Amino acid sequence: MRKALTQNLVLLILFTGLFFITRQSAFAQNFQKWEPDIAAFEQADKSKAPPKHNIVFTGSSSIRLWENLPVYFPDKKILNRGFGGSQTDEVVYFADRLITPYKPKQVVIYSGDNDLAAGKTPEKVLEDFKALFHKIREERKKATITFISIKPSPSRKHIRPQISQTNALIQVFLEQQKRTSYVDVFTPMLLPNGKPKPELFRPDSLHMTKAGYDIWAEVLKPYLK
Repeated sequence: MRKALTQNLVLLILFTGLFFITRQSAFAQNFQKWEPDIAAFEQADKSKAPPKHNIVFTGSSSIRLWENLPVYFPDKKILNRGFGGSQTDEVVYFADRLITPYKPKQVVIYSGDNDLAAGKTPEKVLEDFKALFHKIREERKKATITFISIKPSPSRKHIRPQISQTNALIQVFLEQQKRTSYVDVFTPMLLPNGKPKPELFRPDSLHMTKAGYDIWAEVLKPYLK
């Protein structure tokens, strides 16, 4: 009887460990796939050094595709360092090359959207965001850190509860920190019936049109240093 219990316990431990490893592997990132994008930023810096103490925008494709950011905020020193379909832990990984070298006075982050689409939980997104937050603060103790809420993309309506939960978790976290701001773009992108405004999104129902960025700019402007 004791032998059988021992065998079952060993099997349980092995199964639990295998499950943990499998789950971790499912979210393992291939950071090197972004190396061409990051190297391109560094090459651009060599050609024309950006000013220090600027406002760095970083995160996923919603930032990368906001190519005319300086036009929206002509009185600010803006630097766009968004890349591809990145996830939060990837921004953490490249922060030493994407963010801190510029000694920014403010960092504006849009991330978490792709994390949830990949199957990560709101708690995991919060954990990775905290890692990014603390990494920035290690180098830039007085920098303002601003989070743009995850938008209500029609193509991701199946994870809308997770989007709302993630936004709420990050908002609560930021409210407990100094020199932070949480920018709600989720609400103004909705119709009165709670559905996303269709004109704000491209045919892929994920990325935004100019009308979408117009809303972002209007809501975000008061929060920029």
